[in-house]
Amino acid sequence: MTGPYAGTFSIAACDADGAGVAISTRMPAIGSLAVHVRADAGAIATQALINPLLGIDGLELLRTRSADETLRELLTADPGADARQVIVVDRRGRAAAHTGPETHPWRGHRVGRGYVVAGNMLVDARTVDVMAEQFEATAGEPLHERLLASLEAGQRAGGDRRGKQSAALHVNNGAPHPYLDLRVDDHPEPVAELRRIHEVAKRELLPFVAALPTRDDPLGRFDELLG
Repeated sequence: MTGPYAGTFSIAACDADGAGVAISTRMPAIGSLAVHVRADAGAIATQALINPLLGIDGLELLRTRSADETLRELLTADPGADARQVIVVDRRGRAAAHTGPETHPWRGHRVGRGYVVAGNMLVDARTVDVMAEQFEATAGEPLHERLLASLEAGQRAGGDRRGKQSAALHVNNGAPHPYLDLRVDDHPEPVAELRRIHEVAKRELLPFVAALPTRDDPLGRFDELLG
């Protein structure tokens, strides 16, 4: 099958903080199509010959199915499965991955407890190896920190062999809105720029997110921000 492939490296994960995906590639705005996250279901990234419906439908399936069951059902219904790369983690931390034989080398994935990393059109296997190592080494840290550190490790190891253009970090902690939804859509150093934006968000956005209204507290806690 031919088509516009997105050579990409990504990590999807679920832990006590919620669910999230970090991703980067040599195409613009990867976060708009490839990232699908909901803490009450799980996290999915779809790459190579991207099919966003795998993420949309997959989150619905994850409400009642495991990561393995969800992935099998998605691939069975997808006539282009051989050209896809899909990673899935359910809310209980069970992970599954598919790297189709028509995806471009280097391609592959690594599955661990609570996470899965994958890439295609990469420099070599080291990218996904170090991403998995970095994620495991940061156990106990906030999920958004772990995901971004893993992505940075993958970029240092080589990343997309065509170069760099966009990156994204999305985390949901169970609210009906994202906890973090950060995107770098077109930049010569997207992962480094994502880190810069992330540091700004930690100082200026996350305290505001923590004060937002909830179903149980419809006024929110904005008074705490004002001292």
